[in-house]
Amino acid sequence: MRIRSLGVIDDAVVELSPGFTAVTGETGAGKTMVVTSLGLLLGGRADPALVRIGAKAAVVEGRVVLRPDAAAAVRAEEAGAELDEGALLISRTVSAEGRSRAHVGGRSVPVGLLSELADDLVAVHGQTDQQGLLRPARQRQALDRYAGDAVAVPLEKYAGAYRRLRAVSAELDTITTRARERAQEADLLRFGLEEVAAVEPLPGEDAELAAEAERLGHAESLASAAQAAHAALAGDVEDPEGVDANTLVAGAHRALEAVRSHDPVLGGLADRIAELGILLGDVAGELAGYADDLDADPLRLAAVEERRAALTQLTRKYGDSVDAVLEWAQKGSARLLELDGDDERIEELTAERDALRAELSQLAQALTDARAEAAERFASAVTAELASLAMPHARVTIDIRQTEDPDGVEVGGRPVAYGPAGADEVELLLAPHPGAQPRPIAKGASGGELSRVMLAVEVVFAGTTPVPTYLFDEVDAGVGGKAAVEIGRRLAKLAKTAQVVVVTHLPQVAAFADRQLLVEKTVDGSVTRSGVTVLEGEDRIRELSRMLAGQEDSQTARAHAEELLAAARADG
Repeated sequence: MRIRSLGVIDDAVVELSPGFTAVTGETGAGKTMVVTSLGLLLGGRADPALVRIGAKAAVVEGRVVLRPDAAAAVRAEEAGAELDEGALLISRTVSAEGRSRAHVGGRSVPVGLLSELADDLVAVHGQTDQQGLLRPARQRQALDRYAGDAVAVPLEKYAGAYRRLRAVSAELDTITTRARERAQEADLLRFGLEEVAAVEPLPGEDAELAAEAERLGHAESLASAAQAAHAALAGDVEDPEGVDANTLVAGAHRALEAVRSHDPVLGGLADRIAELGILLGDVAGELAGYADDLDADPLRLAAVEERRAALTQLTRKYGDSVDAVLEWAQKGSARLLELDGDDERIEELTAERDALRAELSQLAQALTDARAEAAERFASAVTAELASLAMPHARVTIDIRQTEDPDGVEVGGRPVAYGPAGADEVELLLAPHPGAQPRPIAKGASGGELSRVMLAVEVVFAGTTPVPTYLFDEVDAGVGGKAAVEIGRRLAKLAKTAQVVVVTHLPQVAAFADRQLLVEKTVDGSVTRSGVTVLEGEDRIRELSRMLAGQEDSQTARAHAEELLAAARADG
């Protein structure tokens, strides 16, 4: 990795061994920045506070060697990245303003892709992971991860049934708790629909009746106007000598018809006047018919107004027009059917809820059985690891229990509380020596023992997590002496099958490393390109001496450092 402008690191290159690399240095020298850099390459959160003061951006670049068929290589190529002679180049830039960019194989990619690749590249374990594993919920997740498909398959089915049960129960509660409101709504709808049905309105009827009422209310004036217009067009029977429009038009037509043979223009005008005479005759006829058909019956007018009043009662309550009232009635009928079907729906939901609870009981029992089987294997594996970490008499067990709840699901023949991950509470217990009662690891282990238990757990996980690289960030905190030697030996053994990177302050651990990197600051407090060095020969002995006694030139410390290195090489 190349790291620039990140925290105390100005510009440094970190070369990791294919086997076991130990990163050492004084407290505050920047060892943690190595872990942080790797975290950024793996899609970690971009914190602008990490950018070195005075710099515009922090940049981390990494070169990861992969097999062409590795899952990370395939996923990167799907995103358009290219491998460089079997290596994948990854870079992450974080600006001082908080913006973040990522590149994989020469292609700009979303930061989320780095997180996807991380799952197949590196497993990071540190002090934060230890604290998290002290919580029972995390311990259950850890056990499930260790169990693999034996738990994952029924857990997926259980989670689906659990979500459906919550949805069904919520709907059932809504229907039953709102029964009174829904009954009131149904009564109001039923009353309104009956009121509409009693009137039997027709589409557009209100507009038609309004027009008819207007006509009936002015029948006399309408008849008089029609008669006057008819007389003006076709003549008045009572005044045979009067001049009307038809007579005048006919006279005009005769005048032009007599001379049309002498000029085509007048012939054309004569034809148009003839058409006008026809139109006048038609209008006059319709006026005569209108006057004869006009109904001035006051009884009909009263009936129309009564009908309009009935329709107005509906439009005041249910819509601005009869058409709107009919639309309301259609929707109201559908809603009433829905409300009236509540009893049937309650029966359906109750039956589905009972069936889901029965299914959850079976799946929860399957989860409990699978976890119990995995817990036995997991506890045995961790106990075996502890024996190789200078805790030969320690015994780890996993307690799987349930809490009784009369409203729960049935597991093991009794009703128990349940949640989205089943009905089990999982807790890791430790008996540090024979005769000791198993206690939760947070209470049953000292600081040094806790670190070894957590390392044993992580090593067991490493056996089930197919990633090529493991990063341990000071998981050896709180231990020393023989236990520290055993931790170094165990990490070296793990490094035979995977790449292992350890940030450590223990010389007993560092001595087992295939490569030891020293992170040190310059006088101005920064880590430059020369501030991360590979220690070999005399330089490594001096650093181990410093780690042992705080004095690089102490002859006793040097002798001890040489002894540690010799023992580590002999063990390897």
